[in-house]
Amino acid sequence: MSAWPACPGWIQPLLNRRMLLCVFTGFSSGLPLYLLLNLLPAWLRSEGVDLKTIGLFALIQFPYTWKFLWAPLLDRYVPPVGIKGRRRGWMLVTQIGLLFSIAALGFLSPAAALDSIVWLTVAIALFSATQDIALDAFRREILPEREMGLGNSVHVNAYRIAGLVPGSLALILADHLPWVQVFIITALFMLPGLLLALFAAEPVIARSAPKTLREAVVEPFHEFITRAGWREAALILAFIFLYKLGDSMCTALATPFYLDMGFAKSQIGVVAKNAGLWPAVIGGLLGGLWMVKIGINRALWLFGVVQLLSIFGFAWLAWLGPRAAVGAAELAQLALVIGFEALGVGLGTAAFVAFIARATHPLYTATQFALFTSLAAVPRTFINAATGTLVEQMGWFNFFLLCAVLAAPGMLLLLKVAPWQKNNSPA
Repeated sequence: MSAWPACPGWIQPLLNRRMLLCVFTGFSSGLPLYLLLNLLPAWLRSEGVDLKTIGLFALIQFPYTWKFLWAPLLDRYVPPVGIKGRRRGWMLVTQIGLLFSIAALGFLSPAAALDSIVWLTVAIALFSATQDIALDAFRREILPEREMGLGNSVHVNAYRIAGLVPGSLALILADHLPWVQVFIITALFMLPGLLLALFAAEPVIARSAPKTLREAVVEPFHEFITRAGWREAALILAFIFLYKLGDSMCTALATPFYLDMGFAKSQIGVVAKNAGLWPAVIGGLLGGLWMVKIGINRALWLFGVVQLLSIFGFAWLAWLGPRAAVGAAELAQLALVIGFEALGVGLGTAAFVAFIARATHPLYTATQFALFTSLAAVPRTFINAATGTLVEQMGWFNFFLLCAVLAAPGMLLLLKVAPWQKNNSPA
C-alpha cells in the first residue's frame, strides 16, 4: 500500500503497510519482556519477596542472551503448524506458548511456589526470546534500507506501548482483581501477534532457507567476520554490549524503586507509565523520521546523549527520598522523570536497533540479528541480577550515579563504529 499523497511529505513514510506490520512486531515482542521487567517484580514485591531475590530473577532472562544458539534452527526449519513460512510458523508457535504460560502464572503463589514461578518465567523468557528471533528476522526482511530506521523506530514505540499492559493496566487491575485474573487478561494481549502470524505474508527473502543445518550455523558468523574484519567486528560487538548498559541497569528495578519512594501501585500505573507514553511515542516517531534525514550514525550520537541524561532524573528522584505523603507535586515529579526517561530511551533504542539491523546480512537475518541482540541482552540478564544487591549496599542515589558512569563507554565507542562525519547509511 503506498503512502497517501494528500498527507504532508514528512509524514508519508509512516503511511505504508510495512509500518503497520512493525507496530504488530513491536507490540508482540514488548509485552512478554515488560511482563518480566515490570509486572513480575511488582507482583513479587507486593507479595513480600525481598529485593535481593527479585534482583536475582533477572537471571531467568538468560534465553535472551543465548538465543543465537538456536536461531539457526529457525533459519533452517519450518515448524509443522499448518501455515506456510518459516517466520510466520515460528511466530505462531511461540505466541501460543506465551499466551498459555503467562496466564498460568496467576495460578501460582510466590509464598508457596516460588520455585515453580522460576521455571514458568524461564519458559516465558524462552518463548519470548524465540519469538524475537522470528519477529526481528521478519521485520528486517520486509524493510528496505531507506525505511530501516523509521521501521525500527515504529517497532520500538509499539514495543514500549506494549509495556503499558503489564506495567500500567495490570498494576491498576491488581488493586481491584485477584492476580489470577490480572495474568489472564495480560496474556490475552498476545492475540494481536497471533493475527500477525496468521495473516501477514511471508517475506520473499525468507522463502530461501539454508540447505543444511551446517550452512545455517556457520555461514552467518563467517559472513560477518569476513565483511567487517576481526578488529571492526570486535568493536561492533563491544558497542552493542555497552551502548545500553547504563540505561538497562537504571531501569532494572524501576517499579520496586517507585514503590520504595512511597508511590502506590495505582499511582505508578496511572501516572508514571502513562506519563512516559506520549514522550516515547511522539519522540520515537519524530526520531525515526529524523533518522531518514540525518542517518543512523548521527542519531546514535544525539539520541544517546538524551538517553544518558535521563538517568540523572532517577538520581534526582532518589535524592528527594521516600515520600511520607504523595500529592500533586510528587506525582508531577514522578511524571517528569518517567517522561524524560521514556523520551531518551525510546530515541536511543530506535537508533540502536536500526544500527543492529544495518549490521546484518539479508541472507542470514535470524542468526545474525539474534547474535547481536543476544549480546545486547547480556547486561539486562546477568549484570542486572546484581542490581538488588548494589541498591542494598549503595542506596538508590549512588546506584543511579553508577549507572550514568557505565553509560559513558558505549558513547565513546561511537567514535569508532559510527563516526559523526561518516554517516554512510541514511536510515
